Amino acid sequence: MNSKKVCFISDAHFGIDLPGYGDRERLFFNFLDQEATGWSELYIVGDLFDFWVEYRHAIRPDYVAVLHHLWNLIDNGVTIHYLAGNHDFALGPFLKKTMGIRLYPGEISREIQGKRVYIYHGDGLIKRDTGYRVLKKLLRNPVNQRIYKLLHPDIGVPLGSFFSRSSRKYLNRPLAEKFREEYRRCAQTELARGHNMVIYGHIHLPELIEYPCGIYCNLGSWLKYYTYATMCNGKLSLLRYHEGGDAEVLPATSLK
Repeated sequence: MNSKKVCFISDAHFGIDLPGYGDRERLFFNFLDQEATGWSELYIVGDLFDFWVEYRHAIRPDYVAVLHHLWNLIDNGVTIHYLAGNHDFALGPFLKKTMGIRLYPGEISREIQGKRVYIYHGDGLIKRDTGYRVLKKLLRNPVNQRIYKLLHPDIGVPLGSFFSRSSRKYLNRPLAEKFREEYRRCAQTELARGHNMVIYGHIHLPELIEYPCGIYCNLGSWLKYYTYATMCNGKLSLLRYHEGGDAEVLPATSLK
């Protein structure tokens, strides 16, 4: 068995300034420095950045430090996979060709350490969210993205950041809590299709559930909880990072 760890993380929303969440970037760098030496792969399961638009000759200055740390991971032999979220869906050639990050526009099904794993950011899973699914098709249309990039970055970036601030609603736990059971049902559907594990993000509520047919993990968020998951020798663990100490292993829940 491979003793190297595979790490999964989502929903840091770097680039949005929220009171009380200013340490998340510094803690992310400390986390990578302390933990990544034992990794073979990192899966970014969407919304690492609160708004990402890739201009041909411009990168947001406040993203440079994050990109630098990811580049160091790649230089140290870690393969990075980046699944688009609902805030950073316009991933482009800089990440893929210049940095060497593997990009995915939607969900993926992977064989990892002998387990069949379904990974998806999770946006659009709520059945009644039909309006968002229509908007998603418009926003991810390559023609629409090219038109948007005609705006100068000094206009396009602040404008996109303004509209992306809907992520604030996920700080309201009662609002997100009612979606938890629907995500569980979606995960059970994928487990019934033959997956051993399902990994989502998006709703910012961390949990690890063991069903008779497999495991469902929601990564929570680095924005608020500093949670992430690792897989080692086929075992998935959900953890919370604590600065200067060992990571806290969050307990799994067993449901029939």
